Amino acid sequence: MAQQNQAGRRQAGFWQWLVGRPRPPAIVWLPACLVGAALLLPPAYLLLRGLSSGPDAWELVFRQRGLLILARTVLLIGAVTAAAIALAVPLAWLLLRTDLPFRRAWLVLASLPLVIPSYVAGFVVVVALGPRGMLQKALQSLAGVERLPDIYGFTGAMLTLTLLTYPYVLLTVRAALERLDPALDETSRAAGYGPWKTFVRVILPTLRPAIVAGGLLVALYTLSDFGAVSLLRYETFTWAIYVQYEASLDRSLGAGLSLVLVALALSLVVGEAMTRGRSRYYRSTAGAVRTPARLRLGWWKVPALAYCTTVALVSVAGPVGVLGYWALQGLGASGVSVQLWPAAASSVLVSLAAALLALVCALPVAVLAVRFPGRLSSLLERITYVAFALPGIVVALALVFFSANYIPILYQSFALLVLGYMVLFLSAAVGAVRSSLLQISPSVEQASRSLGSTPARVFATITLPLTRPGLVSGAALVFLLTMKELPATLLLSPIGFKTLATLTWSAASEAFYARASISALVLIGLAAIPMSLLVARDRQPGNP
Repeated sequence: MAQQNQAGRRQAGFWQWLVGRPRPPAIVWLPACLVGAALLLPPAYLLLRGLSSGPDAWELVFRQRGLLILARTVLLIGAVTAAAIALAVPLAWLLLRTDLPFRRAWLVLASLPLVIPSYVAGFVVVVALGPRGMLQKALQSLAGVERLPDIYGFTGAMLTLTLLTYPYVLLTVRAALERLDPALDETSRAAGYGPWKTFVRVILPTLRPAIVAGGLLVALYTLSDFGAVSLLRYETFTWAIYVQYEASLDRSLGAGLSLVLVALALSLVVGEAMTRGRSRYYRSTAGAVRTPARLRLGWWKVPALAYCTTVALVSVAGPVGVLGYWALQGLGASGVSVQLWPAAASSVLVSLAAALLALVCALPVAVLAVRFPGRLSSLLERITYVAFALPGIVVALALVFFSANYIPILYQSFALLVLGYMVLFLSAAVGAVRSSLLQISPSVEQASRSLGSTPARVFATITLPLTRPGLVSGAALVFLLTMKELPATLLLSPIGFKTLATLTWSAASEAFYARASISALVLIGLAAIPMSLLVARDRQPGNP
């Protein structure tokens, strides 16, 4: 009996070491572990392929050229992440905490770059800002300018990716601001701080988890991007992986290179975890959420409007204007493709399915990470971000390999396509939900459990409603990412299944830029619908 008790204590000690304290209920840790198993499929595939590649892959990486590509990738990641944060955080504060006119319209416009595929954005930058692009032709007729500076390389890639990714930070910070206790502002003002000092010394530190979560998504997106860097001729590690996959029938070497990319992604995720610290960001009291008083900008309203206008013009109006010009050429020449509307319906259907699945999978992972911190929860959360950093072609090849060899019924099915999107974009949902959970005091849930409620009832009646801002933001992010995803769609789609992304890519690859612009504009128009719903859901009486 004593030996049995000692064995039981050792088992309990191991469980506590693994999951932390308090012990999570099975309704949380079991689904989270199943999600983690699905996310491990791509790394497992890369490991199998990488081990079969021999020393060639590692020799390629550690050559001078390989190290140079790696350094260029790290430089681009750092520059884009810093620029996206600097652009998005002031914008989020203006849209949520001031009396800026037409805040919801600005939020929709500022979020739309998420739906622009990187290969479309790269094409727009080259066509508009290239040495012989549309801007140069306009300046030539007005001022005799014969050639603009070269947009290719680091400058063009950084500009394009910054304008595509800053909404990640904007939406996560917005979700955090919605849950922020207005008493922080009131206490700071009572202490004699003005609006600027209140923002810098009080609000900004409280928003750190959301800023870091959004910045991590920007960094991982930059790490995994292929479309923009390839069109703008800035060689990154992901580009080298794609070239290896395309140039060789043997995928082992490309898998070996992808393992290094996984290591780089892990370093980003670990760095993000180290910045979190042990601080808590939820409210100290459990009262109802109050709408904060909006700061009156006064004469600062003019520069604030100028800032929002500039961001909207550069990131949305400019690209849409270029696409509109080419689309008009296409409408006049050949009309609308008969495949356009079926492809649009397919895009909406698969994006909704992916957003729903991602939310279902993100909830247990986020709850486990925030409410039951431990080695298991930390590992599961890190895996979601590593999957986001993988190129779509790697995730797609992994799912094709496992489905064809072990679950043939899933091969080339709609379910496998949705699963691929979930693996790729789950981190977007987890980051948004986690930011909302951090601002909910555990005492609210503990009080409900002390009254006899089961963990499942507490989750359904307390936790889920309070995390609504994060849920909506996470679903919108996954929907938008799915709408524009290309490599995974090309490899995982059932036969004959067309989306707006594949239709745009097919037309652009065949140099039918007018036709590609039409489908790209339809994609942007459809994506504006969930963004409009996202900002309309918090309409308050008396607020414009």
